Amino acid sequence: MKNANYFFLLLILGFFIKVKAQERPPINVFNPKDYGAASQNWSISQSQNHHIYVANNKGLLEYNGAKWNLYESPNETIIRSVQVLDSLIYTGSYHEFGYWQRDNFGVLNYTSLSEKLKVEFLEDEEFWNIQAFGNSVIFQSLDRIHIYNKATEVYNIVSFDGDITNLFKEGSNFYFQSLNRGLFKIESGSAVLLSGDNLLKENRVINVYNHYGSLLVLTQDNGFFKLDNNQLMPWDIPANDVLTEVSVFSSIKLKDNKYILGTISDGVILLSQDGYITHKIDKSNGLSNNTVLSIYEDVNNNIWLGLDNGINCINLNSPYSVYFDKTGVIGSVYTSEVHRDMLYLGTNQGLFYKPLLGNSDFQFIKGTQGQVWFLGMINGTLFCGHDSGTFIINDTVATKISDVKGTWQIKPLPDNTSEMIQGNYDGLHVLQKNDGKWRLKHKIKNFNISSRYFEFVEDNELYVSHEYKGVFKLKLNDSLTEVFTVSLDTVLKKSMNSSLIRHNNNVLYSTREGVFKYNELAKTFESDSLLGELISDADFTSAKLVSDTKTNKLWSFSGKGVHYLTSSKLSGEQKIFTVPFPEDIRKDVSGYESVTHINNQKFLLGSTTGYVILDLNKITNKEPEINIDQITISSLEESSEERFIDTTKAPELENKENNIRFSYSISEFLKTQPPEYRYKLEGIYDNWSDWTTDGSVLFKNLPYGEYTFLVNGKVGNQNTLNNATYTFRIKRPWFLSNIFIAVYVVAFLLLSLFIHNLYKRYYRKQRERLMQRTTREFELKELENKQQLMRFRNDKLREDIENKNRELGVSTMNLIKKNEFLSSLKQELESIDDASKLNKVIRIIDKNLNNTDDWNLFQEAFNNADKDFLKKVKSMHPNLTSNDLRLCAYLRLNLSSKEIAPLLNISPRSVEVKRYRLRKKMELPHEASLSDYILEI
Repeated sequence: MKNANYFFLLLILGFFIKVKAQERPPINVFNPKDYGAASQNWSISQSQNHHIYVANNKGLLEYNGAKWNLYESPNETIIRSVQVLDSLIYTGSYHEFGYWQRDNFGVLNYTSLSEKLKVEFLEDEEFWNIQAFGNSVIFQSLDRIHIYNKATEVYNIVSFDGDITNLFKEGSNFYFQSLNRGLFKIESGSAVLLSGDNLLKENRVINVYNHYGSLLVLTQDNGFFKLDNNQLMPWDIPANDVLTEVSVFSSIKLKDNKYILGTISDGVILLSQDGYITHKIDKSNGLSNNTVLSIYEDVNNNIWLGLDNGINCINLNSPYSVYFDKTGVIGSVYTSEVHRDMLYLGTNQGLFYKPLLGNSDFQFIKGTQGQVWFLGMINGTLFCGHDSGTFIINDTVATKISDVKGTWQIKPLPDNTSEMIQGNYDGLHVLQKNDGKWRLKHKIKNFNISSRYFEFVEDNELYVSHEYKGVFKLKLNDSLTEVFTVSLDTVLKKSMNSSLIRHNNNVLYSTREGVFKYNELAKTFESDSLLGELISDADFTSAKLVSDTKTNKLWSFSGKGVHYLTSSKLSGEQKIFTVPFPEDIRKDVSGYESVTHINNQKFLLGSTTGYVILDLNKITNKEPEINIDQITISSLEESSEERFIDTTKAPELENKENNIRFSYSISEFLKTQPPEYRYKLEGIYDNWSDWTTDGSVLFKNLPYGEYTFLVNGKVGNQNTLNNATYTFRIKRPWFLSNIFIAVYVVAFLLLSLFIHNLYKRYYRKQRERLMQRTTREFELKELENKQQLMRFRNDKLREDIENKNRELGVSTMNLIKKNEFLSSLKQELESIDDASKLNKVIRIIDKNLNNTDDWNLFQEAFNNADKDFLKKVKSMHPNLTSNDLRLCAYLRLNLSSKEIAPLLNISPRSVEVKRYRLRKKMELPHEASLSDYILEI
């Protein structure tokens, strides 16, 4: 609803809408937060190494292209003036003037000339200007002029009876103004009145210039005047109407003899040598503040502005001129065209125009409110593709020829000048020219897809590209009324911000993957390696290609710049050039990038905030130079502070101070081409880093060793002329010093000797233990063998004993049986009545019963079975008789009294008596068992 109301308002006020049009050079804006000081900046100068110095309320500012440094005022007052002479930076402030000099650490140190010369200041004397003449440095206050000769160190004062508002240098002459007195010239150390005109008495003079032999005087509120033969006349120039409406505070004459004026509330005004206003730049179109306190032109023709709130740098010779739509009425520029010396802009707000030359305002063309998608010259007619339809533009009038919504593009048909085809939101339509007028003829049937990009490859065949749906091949009938066949191309992939165009009679399709060219013989698209270089995948923003038929250039866009393909006029060789112009500065309308040839080598690039004019003739290839400005070191301790080191020597740093920071810079100040740097630290990081805009790098916790730091840079496409290098060495830690290494060697040798002895002793003990173990094992083995042998012997003895026992048992049993037999035989014989006849037999039996041979045989067998038993018993009881020993032997065999009786040829009762007597002889206690006692012996 809001947009509808807005467009309705545009429709009503169409002819009355004007947008002030002024293209300005790029401006680098530095706010107090950026440079870290106060807002007001009173004077600017530049050194031989291209560093910029600014007199600021807080002190002296230094800018090297990468970093701002602030050196506080020596007496804590505002620094009002700065002038660089040779290697010294002279400054003036309240009751103080002197110079700053850089030491080998890259730091500026201040020397007070006023203290050295013992200057006696006037009350509230403050130095607002510093000039140089030969060996003399001139310090100007509002009361007098101090002159110091650097060579002779002679100091003089030029006093004047009145105020000195400002000191001006023109060539070899010096002038100053005194309000209420006029304009004076210094000659031979004295003030000579040059003009006492009332105008110069009552108006503050800003500067004086030599203009074709006359003295040109710029006043604060009344513009320029010529002083010739003591006659003061206004300088009649076109800019007078503007100059009388502004209040000028500062001004300089540029090297190309143009003038730039800084005002109190209207920004800066640039005048040509003849007094035409070429630029008027204020806060509304780029400056950060409208009060310009100081102006300076550096060696590269950049204009530095010291503002009441900030510092600005205008890249006056930049190849880019920016039109910034400060009101937002024009909007984003989608397309543009030059026709009959008029510049037309098609934007999201409508169609605007202005004369190509001059700074006239843009005006809205009635009836074109809304998005303009296309502007193109076809056979001398300017066509406009619009959201609401199709228009023909005749100067400032738009005539609608088609109401079909959304005309993306219009193309003439091959070999047919009376018909054209246009792509719309709903497909393709044919336009026809009848009676000199273009009208809509018909829609091409059977294809309703939005047709932003389309190109014919044959009379009745064309390709249509849709970002979301892909690329379609269409076959039309001869009358172009309908589509016979539609096929989706499987080779070409759909892609955001892709494009389908014709360049040099070649149909090209571009995506992020590259550029594909249509092969008429193969009837398919093929990847083109050269054209593919126009699309950068690393910093991709859009695959849109723009063909400029007037200059035969093919344009593309990336994050770091714009690129164009052109052919050599001599050899015809095609080559791609890159123009460094980052996307965040040019502010493309993504997917709707446009390039229009203006004249010569000037091209218009549309943006979201207006447009940019690119002049290829102004692109230079100057090789910049890089310098290492400062080097600081610190340790890893939290309380450690960075300290500067000498940049001219190759130092040997303490091991704990192994954090090292390098600050480097390229003193180039282009808004569109910020310097980029890369570095490497040989000795640890031997490969180049990625490109970065940061002008410093910190290496932390470096190990000991020797290092060489290298840094180079580039501005746009141009690499630096040199590599800045610095070599240094970090000492070994104390525990790796030569003394400690010697200690370590000795300790190692002693330790080695100790370990050797320890191992020797260890192995000796090991050998001894091994020998002991071997001996013990041998002894154990021998013992085992002996034990084994003993076991064998014991087994043999046991077997023998068992055999003996068996023999003894058998013998004993035989004796017992024999004696029992003889006893029974004797008893039977004795029972015979005639005993006399048997006495001989009985005697024989008795003899056999008491046969000592049997006993001896038994005793031998018993001793074999139980060796030394009888000896032991005899030794223990010497009073035992042989019969007692015999009884003991039988008891040892655990024989009962009944079994013993036949062996002794006595009765069992007699055996018991013998046993009783034996106990007594052995003196056994009553409770003791005789058999057990004998068995235990």
